[in-house]
Amino acid sequence: MTLKADLYFSFRSPYSYLAVGRYRDMAREYDLDINLRTVMPIAVRDPDLLFTGNPAAPRYIVLDCFRAAQFLGIPLSWPRPDPIVQDLATREIAKEQPYIFRICRLGQVATRRGKGLEFAAEVAQIIWDGSTENWHEGDHLAQAATRAGLNLAELETEAASDAEALDSEIAGNTKALDDAGHWGVPTLVVDGEPFFGQDRVDMAKWRMEQKGLVKR
Repeated sequence: MTLKADLYFSFRSPYSYLAVGRYRDMAREYDLDINLRTVMPIAVRDPDLLFTGNPAAPRYIVLDCFRAAQFLGIPLSWPRPDPIVQDLATREIAKEQPYIFRICRLGQVATRRGKGLEFAAEVAQIIWDGSTENWHEGDHLAQAATRAGLNLAELETEAASDAEALDSEIAGNTKALDDAGHWGVPTLVVDGEPFFGQDRVDMAKWRMEQKGLVKR
């Protein structure tokens, strides 16, 4: 029996990047259907939280995500450009956000087509692995979509024509994450049980093996 899980994911989260490829590989190897549920970054969902949290948090997150990447052997570099336009020194979020809404809507369209996990894994790589500058330009996204088995032009057309509905679906993903008992990404939810963080991938697999997870 195919096991099913939801993966709550943000294109701006380095931890989401460190997890999504491993979950993609797991779904390829095991009889497992992981439904990608894109959520907006906290900078969009609740920007006030960025200003009221402990001021040491951003420095620790940067230190830890690069350390985790080294431990896992996964290349990581801060995106060029950052999916969120933000002054990292002051943490101020720009009013105009030309990247994040586009990429989140594309991710949700990919999920509609049953390819959300593949799309997120491919796009997260070009955003985060340091090999692609200006990932939003040229044919970088088109090639990533092709590797995921999708056509970028078709995704872009639907993202533009159905933006309001897609934004509603993305907001619904955020509510579903809240209902599952968490607020952060990446979070994998299996039978209502949340596994938060890139360091819970193996534990999530262990739990799913208890529920009958087997190789394809």
